[in-house]
Amino acid sequence: MDNLFGEFFGTMILLTFGCGVVANVLLERSKGQNSGWIVIVTGWAMAVLLGIFGAQATGAPQADLNPAVTLFKALNGVYQPGHAFMTMLAELLGGIAGGILTFIIYYPHWEHTSDKGAKLGIFATGPAVRNIPSNFVTEMTVTFILLTMIMCIFNPKVTGATGFVSGMGQYLVSMLIWGIGLSLGGPTGYAINPARDLGPRIAHAILPIPGKGDSDWGYAWVPVVAPLVGAVLAFFFTKAVGII
Repeated sequence: MDNLFGEFFGTMILLTFGCGVVANVLLERSKGQNSGWIVIVTGWAMAVLLGIFGAQATGAPQADLNPAVTLFKALNGVYQPGHAFMTMLAELLGGIAGGILTFIIYYPHWEHTSDKGAKLGIFATGPAVRNIPSNFVTEMTVTFILLTMIMCIFNPKVTGATGFVSGMGQYLVSMLIWGIGLSLGGPTGYAINPARDLGPRIAHAILPIPGKGDSDWGYAWVPVVAPLVGAVLAFFFTKAVGII
């Protein structure tokens, strides 16, 4: 149970900081309004770091925070199917909770913001150029890179015989997320995490946000399915080349 709560709590922290930085940049009268993409990707990198620490401190040492990571580990024998499903559910619920907390924290600003797309963009990703096949390939490929590079970071050839000092791996993963956002985030907003997108998107759908538009359910399947496919491909690749 602690394991599941840790995944819930860590993902909630991840999404509170992640959605929060986008809200800070996009919402009217926010002190961070119009501060730009560099602020957003840096905030998301910090969100990952804090989410990992939060998960580990509350009983989830693995700190997946991402159903694609959980699926990868299930394929690698770390999880039984039932445990993997419950872990993914905890992550999804954490994503919803993080979206709700962002709404509460920025409560006075929603009514002053007329841009419906910006309001949705605080909670969920969307493509810069809407081309569903290309968007799918992008999310799949970037998640493949994410999982492959996580396995490279923690490979004994990289960590050395004694491994990283405590906390170093978490910082390196957050730097990976920062790099992905800076280099590969432009086409689709780099969801690379079904819980990161679907959880807050559900929050957007159910919350009484003034003047909101629809939650774009026609696109919503892409940042859910594509990262899972990317995780499967990353598992077979890293297995084949001896990374894991």
